[in-house]
Parts: sequence; C-alpha cells; structure tokens
Amino acid sequence: MSSLDELFTAHGVRVRPLRTAIALLCAGWLRFDDLVRRSAAPRRSTQELLDALGDAVERGPRGLRIHPKSVADLRPWAQPVPAEPGAEQRTAVERLVDAVPPPLAALDHVQATSDTVLRRALWLDEEYDLRRTPVLFLGDHDVTSLAVHSLRPDADLTVVDLDERVLEYVDRHSGGAVRTLHADLRIGLPPAVTGWAGVVFSDPPYTPEGMGLFAQRALEALADPPRGAVVLAYGYSPRHPALGLQVQRELLELGLTFEAVLPGFSRYTGAQAIGSAADQYVLQPTAKARKAGGRKRGIYTHGPQSVESAGTPPELLDRLRELAGDGAELRQADWSTARPGRVVAVDLTADPGPWLLRVLLGTNAERLAVLVANNHPDIGDAAAQASLSGLVAGKYRLRYLRSNPDSRHAVVLAEAVPDADPRLLKVHARLRNLLPGTDGDHRLIDVPRHRLAELLA
Repeated sequence: MSSLDELFTAHGVRVRPLRTAIALLCAGWLRFDDLVRRSAAPRRSTQELLDALGDAVERGPRGLRIHPKSVADLRPWAQPVPAEPGAEQRTAVERLVDAVPPPLAALDHVQATSDTVLRRALWLDEEYDLRRTPVLFLGDHDVTSLAVHSLRPDADLTVVDLDERVLEYVDRHSGGAVRTLHADLRIGLPPAVTGWAGVVFSDPPYTPEGMGLFAQRALEALADPPRGAVVLAYGYSPRHPALGLQVQRELLELGLTFEAVLPGFSRYTGAQAIGSAADQYVLQPTAKARKAGGRKRGIYTHGPQSVESAGTPPELLDRLRELAGDGAELRQADWSTARPGRVVAVDLTADPGPWLLRVLLGTNAERLAVLVANNHPDIGDAAAQASLSGLVAGKYRLRYLRSNPDSRHAVVLAEAVPDADPRLLKVHARLRNLLPGTDGDHRLIDVPRHRLAELLA
C-alpha cells in the first residue's frame, strides 16, 4: 500500500504507535478514542493512518476494525512481536561480552554487563522497526551491535570506532554483516555514514565535552534529524548533580529534546563513582538541531586526551620541526581530507594508538615527521614497526627515532618512495572508485586496519 508506506516514511523511526494501532484494529472492534489511548499515537497521526488504510477499515456501531478480508494483507504492517531471547542467545551474548578486547582507560572504557547489552538490543528492537531503520553505533566496546545482530540478522547496522581491536572483533563475530568503519569523532564522521542513519546509539565519554561531541556527530549521521532518534547512555553521581546539568545543557543547546530518561538502564563492571550504572537518554532532534560545530580535543577523563591535558611543550615541537627539515609545516592530528605538503611535522603526542597509521595514510608529503609517545603501540618492538612499515610501504619508507627528542617521546620519519602506489595517494576516494571489484561508499582511509592489507593486496 503506497499511501501507508508514505505515511510510515513521514513518521521516520517513530512508527511503532502506528504499527500498534494496526495490530489493535486487526484484533477486532475498537472505538477511536480507545485506539488513540492504547496505541499512544497522536490523534492527528491516527486519523492519517485511517485515511491511508482506506477501505481496509470497517466502520460500525462498535467502532473501527480492519475488515477480515484485509487482515492477512495488513499483518506485516502491524507492530512486530519483539524477539524473545532464548537460553542459547543469552549464553552467546555473555560469551561475546566476556571475550571483548580489554577496556582502555585512555578511552574511558568501562565494560557493560552482558545483561545490559542484551537489554539494550531488546529495547532497540521493540522501540524501532529495525527491518527498515539503519542503526549507527558511535563506539561499541560493549558490542551492543552484535547483540542486535543476533536478534535481527537482517538489520542494517554500522559501527564507527576509534579502537581498531573493537572493529576487528565486531567484523569477525558478525561475519562482516555489521559494517565497521574507523574514525576519531574529534576529527570527523566518515562520509559514508553522514546523513545515513535512522537511529544512533552511543555510550560516550561522560564529560560534557565528550557527550556534546558524540551527540553532535549523531546529528550529522541522521538522514532526517527530526524523524530520527539519538539514544545515549550517561551516568553521574547524585552527589554531583551539577555534572548532570552540564551534560543536559550541552544536549539541549544542540537542539535535542528529551523523549525519555530511563533511570539505571545500563549497568557496568566498574564505574563505582556513579554507582556502576547509567541512565538511557532517548533524544529527538528538533527542526533547529545544530548538525555542525567545532572540533574538541579533550573529551576524556584520563590520559593525554583528557579535558585537563596541558598539551605538548613548545620545545618538543621545535625539535620536531628541526628533525622534519627546513620549512617544515607543523600540523595537528587530522586525516579528514587530503592535505598535500612538501615537508610536514605532525604532533601526535595524544595519540591513543590508531592516529599514526591514519596520518601516514592521509598525508601526502615528500617528508613527514611525526611526534609520538615512546611507548606507542606501533613502534614498541621490531614486529610492531615491521607491521606499520608494511602497511605504508607503497607510499613511505619509515625510520624510527626512539627516545628522541627525549626519553618519553619518539619521532617517526617518513620519506616518500618513488613510483608510489597511486591508491595510497588517493585514500579519500570511495572504495568502489579506487579498487576494482569492491563495493563500498566508504573511503580507504576509513577502512579498519585489519582489512587494509587484504584490500590493497
């Protein structure tokens, strides 16, 4: 029924009340006022539904119902019965959560319990029509995407994460059914998911800066913000309500309205400062929701990327420019667009691990010098150095200056190789345009690390 399809599309992700109304009408006679009350659909939306159903609605002294001859045709439009997890599914989710890569304090990871992960999946499946609604997970260390996939294998799901380990884990355990993309939301959202999603789910860093940034990226990801939904986990101690006020103010200033706050919805192993629990915020963007905003560097509570981080001392940056060479242009971490240069120096002292590879891929220079921590995972031993060098061998020859300019830092020097692989010079191009035989709207720069070597081969 084209008119029904148009009505559902106009309501975006919030079609559950209309589906409930159809289910009620299929079940038997109901008066209009009772239909509104039991379905929770606004009066005007209920009337639009009846108009779209047309002759399929039978009217009589007892009210309204779907004509018996039309019930079978309209059953698929009725509210789907939420999937009930069995013992095997619960056990499978427990195993997924137990085997997830260990939390990283620098990324404010705190592990949600397996009961929470399953509860999130069930709630999303009951609240939204996952057969028609693309869902984006901004960060997914808790692997909520895998729980949703186990309930609704046909759901269109994408995970965007900074942690390469999480992307590989989700990719492997979903058999590639859940799309995985690499990004640091401080740098930007991958174009492939900008304006793509119907629902965005995230458990962001619990700082006002972190919550605001993730909510902003969620708005950018929605295909039609007023008809979409943003679902965020957030917890604060009742001993410090001012922290909660700061976060809620950030969300309101973005143009998000609170549909619901579900208290203590998520439970964690750890996070005792907030009672090992977080509320679930269900947010609807208004027509004036702000989709654009400036970048934020410090969003975490720990490490060099924390809100309180003092930044890199000037003397280290001076030494970095010297090592880079004459006329070096100093840059901060950024691989969102192609920015060619002759001699480039990049400060990556706040790199949690994945930035170094992305900067090497995303910067086209004759000579590139990158300042990192001396214990950076890509330079810590010969095997790590060989792995990084191999990934960019078609573009750069790398040298590793450990304990330079001081004992806490190192510099990675990259010299452009002759006859460079043209694909590595165009990493911001879409995969389908860059690599024959591939099908993807995302760019090579956004591909998770574990798939890079395979694609380039």
